Order: sequence, then C-alpha cells, then structure tokens
Amino acid sequence: MSHQRGYDRGRGRGGSGGRGSPDPRGRGGGFDRGRGGPPRGGFGGGGRGGGPQGGVFRAGEPANIDTRLTDQSQDALVASLQSLTLKPNELPLRPGFGKEGKAIKLRANFFPVKVPKGPLFEYDVSISPVAGTAVRRVKRRIFQLAEQSPDWTNFGLSGIVAHDHSSKLIAARQLPQPLAIRVPYYDEDEAGPKAGGKEYTLTIEFIQDIDTSGLVNYLQGQAQYRDYDIMPVISALNVILAAFPNRSGGGGVMVGRNRFFFRNAMDPVNLGGGLEAWKGFYSSVRPAHKQLMVNVNVCTTAFYQAKNLAAAIIEFSDSTFGARPAAFVRGVRVKTLHLGYKKSVKTLSNKTARQYRFHVAEFNREVTVEEYFKQKYNIKLKYPDMQLVDVGGQKANLLPAELCEILPNQPFRGKLTDKNTENMIKVAANPPNVNAQSIIGPGLDGLGFRQGAAPQLNAFGVTIGNEMTVVPGRILSPPGIKYGTGTPSVDAKASWNLRNVKFAKGGRLENWAVLVIRDGNGRDEFSSPNDPELVATYRGFAQMCRTSGMSVDQKDPVVIAATLPPRTPTDPTRAAAIGSIRTQLMSLKSKPTIVLVILSSGDKHVYSGIKHLCDSYLDLATVCVHSSKIRKQSPQYFANVALKFNMKLGGVNHSLDQKSMTWLKKMPTMLVGIDVTHPGPGTVKGTPSIAAVVASYETEFAQYPCSMEIQETKKEMVTNLGKMMWERLTLFLKKNKTLPQRVLVYRDGVSEGQFMTVVEEELPAIRLAFKKFDTPKAPYKPKLAIVICGKRHHTRFYPTEEANADDKGNPRSGTVVDRGVTAVYNFDFFLQAHGGLQGTTRPTHYYVVHDDIGFQADELQTLTNSVSYLFARATKAVSLVSPAYYADLACERGRCYLHKLLSGISSSGGSAASGNEDAVMREAQQAWNNGVSGPKLQETMYYL
Repeated sequence: MSHQRGYDRGRGRGGSGGRGSPDPRGRGGGFDRGRGGPPRGGFGGGGRGGGPQGGVFRAGEPANIDTRLTDQSQDALVASLQSLTLKPNELPLRPGFGKEGKAIKLRANFFPVKVPKGPLFEYDVSISPVAGTAVRRVKRRIFQLAEQSPDWTNFGLSGIVAHDHSSKLIAARQLPQPLAIRVPYYDEDEAGPKAGGKEYTLTIEFIQDIDTSGLVNYLQGQAQYRDYDIMPVISALNVILAAFPNRSGGGGVMVGRNRFFFRNAMDPVNLGGGLEAWKGFYSSVRPAHKQLMVNVNVCTTAFYQAKNLAAAIIEFSDSTFGARPAAFVRGVRVKTLHLGYKKSVKTLSNKTARQYRFHVAEFNREVTVEEYFKQKYNIKLKYPDMQLVDVGGQKANLLPAELCEILPNQPFRGKLTDKNTENMIKVAANPPNVNAQSIIGPGLDGLGFRQGAAPQLNAFGVTIGNEMTVVPGRILSPPGIKYGTGTPSVDAKASWNLRNVKFAKGGRLENWAVLVIRDGNGRDEFSSPNDPELVATYRGFAQMCRTSGMSVDQKDPVVIAATLPPRTPTDPTRAAAIGSIRTQLMSLKSKPTIVLVILSSGDKHVYSGIKHLCDSYLDLATVCVHSSKIRKQSPQYFANVALKFNMKLGGVNHSLDQKSMTWLKKMPTMLVGIDVTHPGPGTVKGTPSIAAVVASYETEFAQYPCSMEIQETKKEMVTNLGKMMWERLTLFLKKNKTLPQRVLVYRDGVSEGQFMTVVEEELPAIRLAFKKFDTPKAPYKPKLAIVICGKRHHTRFYPTEEANADDKGNPRSGTVVDRGVTAVYNFDFFLQAHGGLQGTTRPTHYYVVHDDIGFQADELQTLTNSVSYLFARATKAVSLVSPAYYADLACERGRCYLHKLLSGISSSGGSAASGNEDAVMREAQQAWNNGVSGPKLQETMYYL
C-alpha cells in the first residue's frame, strides 16, 4: 500500500488528471511561476516518457564555496546586529545561522556581478502625442527609429545608454538637457516615412543621478546601511542587464518583467490548439552577502503558431470543451492575405461572413462579406459560417479569419486550456542537470552575459562572472512519524506508506451515502446503483477505513445515481448537470454525514459545481473520486481516499514523535496559514480575490478549520483579517477553554515588494483580533511571529556530489540554505522539505517579517521542516509548510464557488475585457452565498 503517484499524491496542486483541473490561478504567464499549473514541487514531467535523463550537474568537478562565505565575515556581521534595537515595524534581523543537519555544498543559479563605479544617470522618457503609443509594439518601434536617427548620435546617446523601450533610460554619462528627439514614424514593412505621416517626439528628462557606493556598503553588511533603499540602483542595473536581450532587432522577445524568450534556445514544441512552447531565461539582479548577483533561470511560455488564423481558431476550439475562441484571438497581430496590411485583432464578432451585410458604393448595393470577397477579389471563402474578426480601431473592420495570417514571435497572454497545460508541463519539466546546462550555455549567451558580448554592459563597466556561485547547505533529518499503532519509516524521498498502521485518531463513518455520476462515459462508469462491482467497491473501501482505525457502520451506505444532461454550448459551465445532482441529493430521506461522489470523468465544471452546491448550499461533506480509479479497488487508492474521509470526519491521520513536537507543546500554541488567490487571465474583469485563514486548535496540530472571504479584485492583503483571526481564536477558546500563548503565522501569496505592507496592514489587524479577547483583569497579548512563504522565485540549488543528491540530481529532502544567496541583514532561509518527483525541484523561501517569539535559526528551520510532514492528505513531506498549504487548498476550493466568473462567464454582462465591476462583485457575492456557513462543515477541513 505504498503511497505512489496515485490520485492524491499529496501534491495538492492538481498536476493533470486529478479531480479538478490544473491550477487555474495562472499568476502571470510563463510556466516557471509556481502558481500556474504545476504540482507543488515545481514542474511535473521531465524524465517520464523517454525525456532527458536526470543526474548531478557537473558531477565530479571541483566545487569550492565562495571565499566571501568562508572568511567568517557573515558570522561577524550577524554578531554585530545582535546589539541593535529594532525600530517599530522594522523587519527582524538575522539571529544567527543554522548548524543542524549534515553540511553539504550546493551550486546556485546565481552569477557574480561587478558593481559599476557610477554614478549612473536616470532619465524619464515621455512620448508625444500620447495617442496610439499605449501599444507596446508601437513604443518599441518608436525607440528603434529614434536609435537609428542622427539625433541619437548627435546628442551623444549612442553606445552609452540602456532603456526599457518605455519610460526609463539609464545613461553612463550625463546627457544634455533639454533633450528632445523627433521621430517620423513608419512600420517595419514600410520603406520609409510618408509625407504628412505620423511624427512622435521623445522627451528625455533628467530624474536623478544614482550613486552606487551605498549599494556596496549595503552588500558589505554595514549596520547603518540596513535601511538603505537599494531599489533605485537595482532597478537601474536590471535595465542595463536587460538592454542586450531586449535590444531592437535582437532575437529575444520580452514577456512580463525580466523574462526573455528565444526561438533558437530550443525548437518550439507544438502544444496543440494553435500554440507552441518557447524556452526562455529569467534574469534579475539580487543583493547577497559581499556580492551583487544576477539570478538566471530557465522558463517556458506559450506563443502563437504563425499560421492561418481560421485554422488556429478551429484547432483551439476543438482542443477542449468550452474553449473560448474570443479569448484566443484577442490582441493577436495578423497580416491580411488579400491586401497585405497588418492589424491587431480587437475581438471576435458574433456575425459570420454569410450573415453580415454592408453597403458597398462600388456595387451600389448591400452585400454579405462572403459575396463581397467573391466579387471584389474573386476569393471563395472556405468558412463562411465562421465568426468574423474585428481588426478595426474605433470603427469596426470585420474580416474573415481565413484571410488573416498570424504574425510570428507573439506570446499568448490568455489562459491555457487543460490540454495545453498538460503538454506545457511535459515540455517545461527538465531535470536539474539539463536546466543548469541550459542556463550556463544558451542562457548566458542569449542574455549577453559573456565577457565583452554586450556593448550595453561594456558601456557601464558591468561584468558578469560565468561560474555559478557555490554555497553551503545542510540536510536536516526527518521527524519521526507517529500513528495510533505502527511506526512507518521515512524513505529518502520524505515519504512513507500506510502498511500496518492505524490512524492516530479514527473518525466515525456512519449514515453515509454514495452518489454515482453518470455522464455518458460507459467505459468507466458503474452500470447502476445495484452493480455488484459497485457494491464490492464501497464495501472494500469501508473495510479499508476499518483497517485504518476508523469506526465504520456495519450498514451499507445509501446509493443514488445522477444521470447528467449532455453538454451543450449554451450551458458552458454545466448548470443543468448540477441541477440534476441537486435533485438526487434532495431525494435522500435523511441527510448523510458524508457522501462519496464517484465522478464519471475529470470534468472540472461538474467537480466545481458539486463542491459549490454541497459546501455553500447543502452543508454536506463530500469526497470526490474518479470512477476509473476507484473501480480498480486498489488498497493504495482506498487508503488515500480514507485519509480524506478521516480528516473530514474530525479524525487525526498522523502526528509527529515527541521530540519533534517538543517546541509545539511547550505552551498553548496556534499555527496559522493565510493565503490570497487572485483571478487569472480569461476571467471576468472585476472577479474578486479569495482570502483564506486556517488555524490549528488541538495539540496534535492536525485539524485546521478555515475562515474564507471574497474581497477586492487582485488585492494582495487580506481585507477582513481581524475578523477571520477572531473566528479562529474563538474556536480555539471553545475547544480548549484557553487561548494560545503563541501564534505562528505562515503567510503564503505575498510578492517580495509587499513584505512591509504585511507588517503595516496585516500585523495591526491580527493584534486587533487579540485585543477583542482582553479582560478587565489582563490584556491578551500572545507572542506572535509571521513568516512569509514564497514559491514564486527563481532560486534553484544543484547538489555538487552524488551522495547529497536524489536519483534525478535534485537536492535531497530536508535541504536548507541560509547563507550566500539569502538576505544580507534579515532572517530568511530556503528549505526543500519534500522529495522531488520530477523536473527540477523548487525550494520554498521562508522570510520572517515579525517575531515576538524570539526564534533562533535552527529552531525555526527544524520546526518548519517538521511541520511540512504534518500534511494530512498525503504520506509524505510537502513542499510548502502544512498550514500555508491548507490555506492554499482552501482558496482553491473557494474558486469552485466562483467557477463561472473565473471561467470568463458572467450573468451581469461583464466579460474578460470589460465589465461593470460593482455588478460583478454583486454576482460573486450571490454565488458565494455567505461562503461555508453551515453548522456541519464550518468547523471541519471541508476543503481537503
């Protein structure tokens, strides 16, 4: 019964083919993001199906830790910080470095950058007239023409400036002021400017000179520089480093910030649906102890295939049920076949070439688009019934898609279909040795980081070392796992199995029901509620629950079946199907405690609809399984499902041995996880964000009930955090008759630039919740620590020796790094608690932003590693500390309640492009239906 890559791999982020669909959050494009689809441990794939072979990167080559890290200067710096008094709201300083665990050496994907002497000169660039310059392509072209103009050379800009093709320009020397450059505009396919054509003026205005010596002092660790704002220098250096890959006429395509894609870095791979995957590289300047670094990583993103637009639309529409071609064509640039001009598609019209009529003066009558092209150009349309595309500006200009050719080199900014995502994971997931080789080969080449390769770097005197930095790390021992009976051993991948063990505390399974979904998938479905195979399946599952230590009713469950109405284009989110499921559930004579839902397929509309119905309306616990998987009656699969049943029924699957729980049990302690999830591409504009707060209330730290709310769209901070924390503390008090004396918060979903906002906004909200429990005798002031967990970063570690690597060449589970590529002054560390399954594993970055508890480095690192083994839905350590992971799963569940809006469909008339945001919020509140407020589910882990 070992816990293989089954249905419930304890990864939670739905790789592909789990119950739901790949993570729809898609925070910002490319497949290197940690949020846009891959399972929790970085990217799936890689190595399966004859993919590239994993292994240790540069095995056998000498790897010496950087001398800046072996000269005791880091320890001296930390010692010097201990005497300082923190100002209010200042981030905690590093208390020391960790010593626990086996010492190892790791390469990291960081390269040393020589800081230029400076000063650097920063300028603001404005373009007038503004009309028409909002489009990135037009701005890039204006800059390209300006660089080619004699003025650029005459004013002394040639070879001494770097700019972002938008508004920021950095110069190595001072430029004359005032400075304006006139640019007669013409497109790349035109021979030159037309008489009376458009003309733009670039005004380049001095902002500030940037001194680089402050950054040098900051990197040296001078205590008085710890508050020094290094961002102006870092931003300027990022512009300088991006100037070569982002240059006009260069081969790179910049997508988002700091990510450059190259057609020649890897042959583009067909993803289906009219899209292909390109490989690219991320580069960003980072401060580290005594050394400025540039972090370079591989990334992959989707581009449009350069092909006929009609063919691409058909391919995209056929790739998955409910694919929305309007989202596919929005903003894509095309060349028309009949006249050869280039345009961007504004939208997909709802009219076809056969229906749409307009008056043509030349023919002196009204004609359809189909007739017009036949008469005027002698073109017989192949797809007269396909929707027309609008390539007009203010005034519509409707064209048949078959007469448009998609232009090359265009990133796809929409939401990928499930099939695309699955294919993308296969392409993106390469083992660590392959990725590292890519970084030091095509990566450094494409980014222009080789000695003398980029004139832009030479102009500023910036040089970049081509060897990855080598840093010290440690491998922490796993905690002991404790069950009711039996003690499993943890393997090298941080996982164990359920053979011969019983749950730490078995829940009670009685008065339960089975709901069979029938949806036209005859191959996998059970034939009827009396199907002997179905009876054997649920009896086998009940027996597994007994074997695992749950007390199970001898009575068989009630079995009902719901036959769903077929899919129709007019009901893309399958509301009618959910209606028929509701009818079946309401027909039950008495309300069951929990329902085992046997799904027909991985249809995410059905899954989301069931969760929405049962969580928000019926107050009914459900566990969904796939018919094709459960009917195999595998003990391992049954055991995985039993893990969920036991938790939802209030049990405890496993806990940690006494030694690992020592810190947690010293005094009443509450572990809290907080996350916010935002609407991604392809959602209705104005769809709210979802915030979740989960918190423990018992001494095993197993159960984490949840408060969840919707809030302003795309707002990173939790709006009602005070109220949600109050709810969690109230439950703790109700269950324990006492309040926690320590509260440790793991906060997920915060970008680096927002750390201070957490301290300024969320910390006071938490303290306000504490105040509500003040009594006349004593104020309630527990010790509080807030640790931010980051997955969306580009730091990767590569073991230098086989002995410290797993079979793919990734670091071993428990690898922790707090020197060399971490914060200069603050308290942070990287931890990879889990064993990587495939691809290159991504460690989690833990950053302490507040600490009244007074953690030492070893204490917090070991605790975080141990708590990563408490995730109840799996028998393995997970890559994100459990409370934060639970908050993340809760947010995912909340997305089911807003499934329609997140699918880009709104009843209030909003769409992905526009919408009345107030009406969208009202529609969301109605769908949310007060969240999970029923008495049955409210205090349970219904979101597991």
